Amino acid sequence: MLELHRVGVEQYKEVKKLPVTVVLDNVRSEMNVGSVFRTADAFLIERICLCGITPCPPKAEIHKTALGAEESVAWQYCSTTIEAVESLKREGYTICSIEQVHDSVSLEQFVIHEGQKLAIVMGNEVKGVSQEVVDASDLCVEIPQHGTKHSLNISCCAAIVMWHCFQSGLDQ
Repeated sequence: MLELHRVGVEQYKEVKKLPVTVVLDNVRSEMNVGSVFRTADAFLIERICLCGITPCPPKAEIHKTALGAEESVAWQYCSTTIEAVESLKREGYTICSIEQVHDSVSLEQFVIHEGQKLAIVMGNEVKGVSQEVVDASDLCVEIPQHGTKHSLNISCCAAIVMWHCFQSGLDQ
């Protein structure tokens, strides 16, 4: 661990995090959830909010892909995504759904302002972010894609957006 400049779980919990919460809107795959935990750990995301049917730790498949990040990254469960979004709004977060919708902002144009608290909502593998949550969002961001497919796996999409947040946080 020391050779790789890695910290232990207890030390990690004390490290300053980005003011970013990842909200998983009815994500069904334990492997996707585990991957989001692992990426959130890598990019110092403050917490994950697991909503609806999204599986919660401890689960074997989550652990297999998270490699223990479910122990280092703070998380909470909300029975509905809209409940999580409303709570985050009250806490002063900007709600940003990652979805392809009319008037969405392209990720390369998405500017994160210094001190901004951001909640990024990732949707279900088949249905995406629910319409109710899109409607309650402050904005929607999409990742530009130029191939034959018009979507990415949720874990890939989450990683790209978390990296963007991390890079923006480094610039502040």
